[in-house]
Amino acid sequence: MAERQRRAFIGSFTAAGGPGIVTAAVDPDSGALTPLSGVDGLPDPSYLALSPDGGTLYAVSETADGAVAAYRVTGDRPEPAGPPVRVGGDGPTHLGLYDGHVLTANYGSGSVTAVPVRPDGSLATTPSGLLRHTGSGPHSRRQQGPHAHQIQADPSGRWAVGVDLGTDSVRVCTLADGSPRVHHETALRPGSGPRHLAFHPDGTYAYVLNELAPTVTVCHWDAAEGFLKPLTEVQVLPDASAGDAYPSGIVVSPDGRFVWTATRGEDVLSTFAVEGEKLRLVGTVPCGGHWPRALAGSRGFLYAANERSGDVTWFAIDPDTGLPYRSGSIELAAASCVIFG
Repeated sequence: MAERQRRAFIGSFTAAGGPGIVTAAVDPDSGALTPLSGVDGLPDPSYLALSPDGGTLYAVSETADGAVAAYRVTGDRPEPAGPPVRVGGDGPTHLGLYDGHVLTANYGSGSVTAVPVRPDGSLATTPSGLLRHTGSGPHSRRQQGPHAHQIQADPSGRWAVGVDLGTDSVRVCTLADGSPRVHHETALRPGSGPRHLAFHPDGTYAYVLNELAPTVTVCHWDAAEGFLKPLTEVQVLPDASAGDAYPSGIVVSPDGRFVWTATRGEDVLSTFAVEGEKLRLVGTVPCGGHWPRALAGSRGFLYAANERSGDVTWFAIDPDTGLPYRSGSIELAAASCVIFG
């Protein structure tokens, strides 16, 4: 029997005209996406995640009355696996699977919510716990309070790692009776505004992308102790004085040789060579659209979800330099993220 063609799942902002969640076929040779179907019942499904077995898709609803929803993935169109679950937080921007739960990072309220996952992949009807972040930063408009922006499991699966733009910190957490609890909090440079974090495949380094700087902070990651230690910081653009520059997404190559970032405003993708504890900026290329909200990597290709131009653009990678070059795109209004199954 022929292997089922790979699928991509694309989130979008329905309030800005997006189609909701779109399923697309992925061409294994060219990386090209072909839209297949859409699901539009959940408002603003801006970020998505797949279960480890690929059978269930999870989506946040990035609204003031934030929610998370589960979908069965058995065909080309995901089917709801129960009603959305309110997370008790405002504006969830990210979610991750950890220790039998879906965790959401609630940007507006600066909190992390845990929702139990049932054996069949569906969600419990109510959250099992909520962690409210505290703190602020020196940026008068963006850091008046906490703004949890990302939550994910570390490569070992022992810890949940959360990035907070408002408090300039990364929190390493566990679950206690289904409720997130802080194990250790790492302070980053005041005013840097950390947004997303990506781990090196060897599990010893983590790269924190800072939205307000705009920079990447290279950190050492100790999975045994659950401890993150900042080492160095590098600019994401050749011109440190660039005006409108708001980094959004970060990806590490599977072989650990390169790191890529997306920056809104400047609308570029940056390529870094990994050199031990340091990153060296190799160069930048246009993102293929306007306002790249998210960046994803899959099997030798990069994908930029360009929110304001309404497209998803894909890039092949030069194996020697790591520089991406544009290969194609599809139109998709208010695109916000891409993941692969």
